[in-house]
Amino acid sequence: MRLMAVALLASGVVLSGCGVFGEEDVEYSYPRQRSGGQYGPGEEVSPGLFSGADGEFNLLGGDDKSEGGVGIGVNSYLWRASLDTLSFMPLQSADPFGGVIITDWYQAPETPNEQFKVTVYILDKALRADAVRVALFRQEKDASGNWANAAVEKKTIVQMEDAILTRARQLRVAGVE
Repeated sequence: MRLMAVALLASGVVLSGCGVFGEEDVEYSYPRQRSGGQYGPGEEVSPGLFSGADGEFNLLGGDDKSEGGVGIGVNSYLWRASLDTLSFMPLQSADPFGGVIITDWYQAPETPNEQFKVTVYILDKALRADAVRVALFRQEKDASGNWANAAVEKKTIVQMEDAILTRARQLRVAGVE
């Protein structure tokens, strides 16, 4: 009986040294990928100030998650292009972790009876046409001076998405992030 207790205690000590309790010291290394797979040999990759080599927004800098950056699922070119495109409107909120930018109501000086509000959704890490969606809201003043919801033309939304994508491509070509 005594021998069995000693054997059980010894096996517990041996098993505790097998890495069950010390996982916080283990470093994990993941290869960087782009949407099409691994980076090819000789392919030049230059990360920006707040992004990784694949254009992923990196809040604390660095070009790889193993360097201490906190990578999130937002393409930095699309994020910056969205902010640039909407820079004339007041921002209500901007969430780089969720990839959502919401503006406050904006009245153009030339159309005081009309106001707009925009929500931009960045849906992917890749710089692709389907990675950005815009929701546009429009209101007009009625006869009593109250704001009433009004229809938005689909082409206006498409034009805004195209403006964001065009700006993102310009930023990528210029190497600005």
